[in-house]
Amino acid sequence: MTARHDAEATTGTPTTTGGPVLMLVLATLGFAVNFWAWALISPLGPMFRKTGALGELSESDVALLVAVPVLVGSLGRIVVGALTDRYGGRVMFPLVSAATVIPVLFIGFVAIDSYTLLLVGGFFLGIGGTAFAVGVPFVNAWFPPERRGLAIGIFGAGMGGTAISALTTVKLFERDERLPFVITAIALAAYAVVSWVLLRDAPGRVVPTTSLASRLVANAKLPITWQACILYAVAFGGYVAFSVYLPAYLITAHGLTPADAANRMAGFVVVAVLCRPLGGALSDRFGPIPVLAAVYALVALCAAVAAGTPPLDGAGTVAFLAMAAALGAGSGAVFALIARVTEPARVGGVTGLVGAAGGLGGFVPPLLMGYVYGQTDSYAIGLWLLAATAALTLLLTLTVVRRTAAASETA
Repeated sequence: MTARHDAEATTGTPTTTGGPVLMLVLATLGFAVNFWAWALISPLGPMFRKTGALGELSESDVALLVAVPVLVGSLGRIVVGALTDRYGGRVMFPLVSAATVIPVLFIGFVAIDSYTLLLVGGFFLGIGGTAFAVGVPFVNAWFPPERRGLAIGIFGAGMGGTAISALTTVKLFERDERLPFVITAIALAAYAVVSWVLLRDAPGRVVPTTSLASRLVANAKLPITWQACILYAVAFGGYVAFSVYLPAYLITAHGLTPADAANRMAGFVVVAVLCRPLGGALSDRFGPIPVLAAVYALVALCAAVAAGTPPLDGAGTVAFLAMAAALGAGSGAVFALIARVTEPARVGGVTGLVGAAGGLGGFVPPLLMGYVYGQTDSYAIGLWLLAATAALTLLLTLTVVRRTAAASETA
């Protein structure tokens, strides 16, 4: 059965490149638009605390506000990934995009002056974050195994939607507090229509016949699932954590203005986004394990440097940009690994579980950093914890994950 699945997924793709390339472009665009919506609250949190527009907010209050969409978007990927295996990206991309319009408009027109209502809106805004679990199996089915690392890496560059949010939300909000939400809602609605008209699932896509619950259990039992969950929780989780919390960190630790902090965060995001396809391409060329090993070694080093709060006009900026490059490349390499060792019919389910772990990896650090700073007036402990976590993940990659990959290639 596995061999038939692999054959259908690889030989069912048309010989022309127009189909796969167009589908990749559309999927990447959808990922970017949904992630743009998913990150709308992040740039506003520190500004709300500074202006007092929502009352007196602590660092932990801001951390919770920006982390709630991350949590919901992460857990939602488990179900959405399994539903994508069943119904395909052609149905799920328009559905997720259209559903995200509702919380975006709710925040812009109802919740913007209330911390409690923003938490409610942020909860449902997490729907946008589930788009990742739609795109990976969708793109994976359109490309042969030797090109999946690069293709999924290119799709993953859609996480740059958070950079759009970082660069535009505060500026648009200062002109009219509803403007960023109206523009984002229009973009989501337009994409929902375009994707419904143009998206097509790959020929030969295998539709599972078992129940959702049984597929989730079966996918969770795969060794690669829990191993990739850990790898992605550190790589993508680190990216998400910094993309949502970096403005607050830069404002508090380095005294930057909200606009300057948002611009620097956008730079962090852009570097990570550009390096994600690079991680996939290098994995296609050299294998995912060497790429992942280099990634976690670099993250550990950069986090240790950043723990000393070096000035941003020197080592501080270098450390954060190098960390962004490593986290982006690592995110691409993890899914290149999944594409190599997972049968195509299970990619969506595995992606959902791994994507959830990555999002949860981004949910915890902002809360932890906010708590640590509240207790110590320093971010050093949080950054040292990141360095230690990356070092342990490096050890896991070179031992357990290497054996799993080797066993799969032998089989």
